Amino acid sequence: MNDKNRSKLKTNHQRMKFNLFRLLPSVLAILTGSLMFFSCVPQHKMLYLQDKHKSEGNLNYANERSFTYLIQPGDNLYIKVVSLDEKTATLFNPLERTTGGGSNVNDQGIYLNSYTVSDEGNIEFPLAGKITVQNLNVEEVKEKIQKILDQYLKETVLIVKLVNFNLTVLGEVRRPGQYKVYQSEINLFEAMAMAGDLTEFANRRQVQIVRQTKTGSEVVEVNLEKADILSSDYFYLKPNDMIYIKPMPIKQFGFAAFPYTLIFSSISTALLLINFFK
Repeated sequence: MNDKNRSKLKTNHQRMKFNLFRLLPSVLAILTGSLMFFSCVPQHKMLYLQDKHKSEGNLNYANERSFTYLIQPGDNLYIKVVSLDEKTATLFNPLERTTGGGSNVNDQGIYLNSYTVSDEGNIEFPLAGKITVQNLNVEEVKEKIQKILDQYLKETVLIVKLVNFNLTVLGEVRRPGQYKVYQSEINLFEAMAMAGDLTEFANRRQVQIVRQTKTGSEVVEVNLEKADILSSDYFYLKPNDMIYIKPMPIKQFGFAAFPYTLIFSSISTALLLINFFK
């Protein structure tokens, strides 16, 4: 190879390196922009109760609190009678009879010693026999049993709780699973808080609630981005409801947060390439 060809080859090589140096910043900018646009979950998709129709003052969303659950066959009721006459009261309290009145009782013990509603809608209560409780709420059951108790005991206090108030939360939550509820009512946001809140990839527009009915299962889809969920009939949950949070499509290739580590690694690789060609 003569000197002229060597000079020409050297010039082409220098031009290639120069073009590479000019292209690297553009390539990095395109890659960074693509990652930001396609791979990150936008913040507005992670917000609850977005009210697009803004108005001055407070917004009120009417909703009757959910005391309306009606007892059905298969439900379990925890019933305890408190009275000054402890010996007689113990007749109505199977849990105290089996545990010797101890206070250290677990959930399993309460469940096994609760009153199960039969297929006919009755419970077998000591001395009183069968008591129909189907289609009554917990407060109505308490009032009905209290009237019966007054015939046997005076100055009594009656405690009635629904034992099988369970919720199942699945999908894009941090702690999916089944949860026991130790209160008379619970709403959607409280249930999600028990499950550790939704993940960044949760589709807040398509939250499904599966509810058991007399004829089967009912599936309802609610949108947590809209503030009118507060006035929905499904804002307050019922026993044995299942909540399923769908993932957003971006989850299969996206990032929950901006991938700083990946960007820094790309920049480091680019700098190594530049040094190599030098």
